Amino acid sequence: MREIEQIYHNNFGIAFYWKNGKEVISEKIQLVFKETGFYFTVAELNQFCELIEDSLIENACCESCELKNSCHKFLLKTPCAQIDLAVSMKELNSIKDLVEGSLFKIELEEYVYGAGLN
Repeated sequence: MREIEQIYHNNFGIAFYWKNGKEVISEKIQLVFKETGFYFTVAELNQFCELIEDSLIENACCESCELKNSCHKFLLKTPCAQIDLAVSMKELNSIKDLVEGSLFKIELEEYVYGAGLN
């Protein structure tokens, strides 16, 4: 099995870089959740974050519904035009946390080891 460099995880999924020997391949991020894996660039991960926000706004009308956390009627678009995901509101919020947490860690690493170095 290949090694990974974990970026972020929660109870729903994980985001990581693949490693080739000791070298971390940081051009793309592997995002795995709900038996699904995506291999995104940072730009695609940011786009996915925006699509998640759009889905949350679009489905805000379900706030008072008793089934909103277990209903699988929400379609979540992905940066892959041919792929949409059917998710519950609970899953959508977990994916949001996974993507936002990953982007935060990536940006923090870039700052600490880039612009923030003295």
